[in-house]
Amino acid sequence: MDNRAEVREFLMSRRAKITPDSVGLPSHGTRRVPGLRRSEVATLAGLSVEYYSKLERGAIGGASAAVLEALAEALMLNETERGHLVDLARAADGIPTSGRHRRPTSPAKPPHETLHWVLGSIKDAVAFVPNDVQDIVAINELGRAFYSPVIGDGGRTPNLARFQFLDPASRDFYPDWDRFAQMCVGIIRSAAGKDPHHRGIQDLVGELSTQSETFRKLWAAHDVRTHGSGTKRFNHPVVGELNLAYEELSVTAEEGLVLYVYSAEPGSESYQKLQLLASWSKSQDDAATVGSTDESSFTEGN
Repeated sequence: MDNRAEVREFLMSRRAKITPDSVGLPSHGTRRVPGLRRSEVATLAGLSVEYYSKLERGAIGGASAAVLEALAEALMLNETERGHLVDLARAADGIPTSGRHRRPTSPAKPPHETLHWVLGSIKDAVAFVPNDVQDIVAINELGRAFYSPVIGDGGRTPNLARFQFLDPASRDFYPDWDRFAQMCVGIIRSAAGKDPHHRGIQDLVGELSTQSETFRKLWAAHDVRTHGSGTKRFNHPVVGELNLAYEELSVTAEEGLVLYVYSAEPGSESYQKLQLLASWSKSQDDAATVGSTDESSFTEGN
């Protein structure tokens, strides 16, 4: 990904979202494009028009923290967008995010075994760990049952972004599909800002851009977000509709990994459905074990 192009498109897209009225500027006169003019952003940020124009052309390297903060205020950036702007500036300066060394382009190592133990100890909630490219690299037992439409029959590592945009089953699983699609792209865009040289992200974006028009349009919007916390609605093929609260937790020992936990209010209908899903999962595992044992006995008998 071209850092200068990323900076240019991000600043232009944020500028286009702000109306003069919203920042107390007169709105008279014909405007060829939506949003603020460069000169208006420069005035709000306390910068010269020439310097802001230079920044918007992508030459953000060397911009001070004060300049970035002034830009963030002028463009009314939220916390996630501010972090993304800082990440883009760090990348332009050749500084890894948070001062860390850049990750190698070789495949990431599997999560530590202890992380799997932690997930296994969570019984009444869906718990899973995706990486920067939205691969599910660790998941608990209830999570495997919950994400059975994503995991399928096995094969390559289940990927939430590919499921979202390339699998028609996602539109049944996610009743609020458009919202999920925007969240998915925003999270990938945020990860790309932290490490623009991440080969896995580049390959994923290229693949999805080629195969999904919706992804292309959302990627071009340059919106960013983190998962954070909130509620989501799902339609599971076994237990039906579920309303779950979600929390995002950083895995500080494993760069690029986060832990997501989806839970339901105790005693609620969704909580009971999660319990039912856990029972269904156990029955499936028991049936598979019995089938394997029977097949082994048949083979030995012959």
